[in-house]
Amino acid sequence: MTSLWTTLILVGALIGAPLFAVILGGAAVGFWANDIDLMVLPIELFRLTENTLLMALPLFAFAGYLLSESKAADRLVALSEAAFGWLPGGMILISLLACAFFTMLTGGSGVTIIALGALLLPALKQAGYTERFSLGLITTSGSLGLLLPPAIPLILYGIVAQQMNVANVEIQDLFLAGLIPALIMILALWGYGLWSQRHQSIPLTPFKFKTLLTQLNIAKWEIAIPLIVLGGLLSGWLVVSDIAAITALYVLIIEVFVYREVSLKALPAIAANAMKMVGGILLILGVALAFTNFLVDMEVPSKVFVFIRENIDSRWAFLLCLNVGLLMLGAILDIFAALIIIVPLILPVAIDYGIDPVHLGIIFVANMQIGYFTPPVGMNLFIASYRFKKSITELYAATIPIMFVLMAVVLLITYWPSMVLFLVD
Repeated sequence: MTSLWTTLILVGALIGAPLFAVILGGAAVGFWANDIDLMVLPIELFRLTENTLLMALPLFAFAGYLLSESKAADRLVALSEAAFGWLPGGMILISLLACAFFTMLTGGSGVTIIALGALLLPALKQAGYTERFSLGLITTSGSLGLLLPPAIPLILYGIVAQQMNVANVEIQDLFLAGLIPALIMILALWGYGLWSQRHQSIPLTPFKFKTLLTQLNIAKWEIAIPLIVLGGLLSGWLVVSDIAAITALYVLIIEVFVYREVSLKALPAIAANAMKMVGGILLILGVALAFTNFLVDMEVPSKVFVFIRENIDSRWAFLLCLNVGLLMLGAILDIFAALIIIVPLILPVAIDYGIDPVHLGIIFVANMQIGYFTPPVGMNLFIASYRFKKSITELYAATIPIMFVLMAVVLLITYWPSMVLFLVD
């Protein structure tokens, strides 16, 4: 009977059954086969409510959806151009910073490609950069902000880690640890752009202090958002849920009453869309915790660790295998699903290898953000193909060189933990 139910679950997964149903079905069959009362499932779902960090998810998501409905993207691009247009490769840096900043605020790399693509692709081509390079830059830059606070993937990693009770992972530490790696990624892509486009004749935009002040004045309200987040974190006066509430209220005020780009009538629809995403994450998270407890009861993590120990004799080799596996997972799984499903399996193993759980979180998210544009099925490849009306093979050719640059940075992040944990320590 167990094999029949397992087969039905696998068939359901193959034909496109919802992820939460597949995970819940797997947990139910596992508990039932081992004579464990199925009442454990609702108990596990209810256990999710004990984590106060969950309040931050819907609040940050709502703020992100509000910003994506406004003209924040236009203001960020104009400000970046006024500040960095005079630098060699200034338009490249403008694109990288604008994309990273917008993804940081909205939490969605696909949203960044859609919102900023129409602005940045023509601007890059007009500045003299090749179309292939411009396509690759925008497609890959959409995920750079996932390591910057208030990054929802980092919050979710912290929640999963805390629910497992195997490590003390503070969200503030994850936010701080992501700053330097994100900066290195931006600088690495800027440097690659300067080198790859060295034969192009690129005119520079003269720096005008008055123009910079004007754009700063226009975008000042949105520029203050990361200052609020980082100020709350570094001061120690506020916890993450407090910062999320303040950020959501602040964004609501500036977009509805200051810029007046989001109407009061539109708020219910925006909130509903944001909560649909959060609801999906929470539903998957709840059933995944139940499945994780089943795996723990069956001693699966310890068996995985024993298998890895028998076949991989060093921490460095484990980290390399982890990077390869996460890159492949990132190409086929959404980052939220991957965090919820994979972290419970690899976190205990990584800790046994002596890897700091905060360091592991940055490695995980850095790999998964590259997975967004890893061929053949990286999600951002299809979003960019649809947005720019280009074939998927053109996007492959445009993004693969940039992917290798970011993979090199990921290796640096992986094997230089003191750099990642510098601000935390």
